[in-house]
Amino acid sequence: MPFKRFFSWLNGLFGRRETFSLGIYGNVNTGKSTLANRISVDWTGEPMSEVSEIPHETREVKKKERVILHVNGKKITINLLDMPGITTKVDYREFLQYGMKADKAQQRAKEATKGVIEAIKWLEHVDAAMVVMDACDDPYTQVNITILGNLEARKIPVIIVANKIDKKSAKPERIKEAFPQHSVVNISALKGENMTQLYEEIARHAR
Repeated sequence: MPFKRFFSWLNGLFGRRETFSLGIYGNVNTGKSTLANRISVDWTGEPMSEVSEIPHETREVKKKERVILHVNGKKITINLLDMPGITTKVDYREFLQYGMKADKAQQRAKEATKGVIEAIKWLEHVDAAMVVMDACDDPYTQVNITILGNLEARKIPVIIVANKIDKKSAKPERIKEAFPQHSVVNISALKGENMTQLYEEIARHAR
């Protein structure tokens, strides 16, 4: 029951609130926007973010207010926040391999850097956070450690989402081993795998 502890925290801290803000954080290209779109489409019928294979497609905070989940007779209202990808360095040259011209690549890098700063500033405004990690990659990275450290320092409730479990190379167990102090839920945001279970767990433990 990966969300039990997460929403127990929410009940204790935010149980009397009508709406709470849920930020989706993570490294670049871990599937944050795909997850945001999955949740938004499931409950509003509309996506909220653009998705691309090019890094830093999301370069500013995307907001979807008052997303209402109705599950097993319970109503849960969230302000969903899709954050720009966090990274330790933005190099415009990484965009050139996607056929982008130098001037556009430099502009994208500038916007991406601003996006990282904006995402960090928004830590002051989120009530809870999902940290999305690619289950195919080594989770024990400076970026993941930094994100979790900032959330823990602010005592913001955290759930780690091990995404892309539909991939053959996925090893979500490594994420749990790397961060045993946190609850981890394994999903495929692209395929919708385990989303029903996710919503049921949210409804079961949220007021």
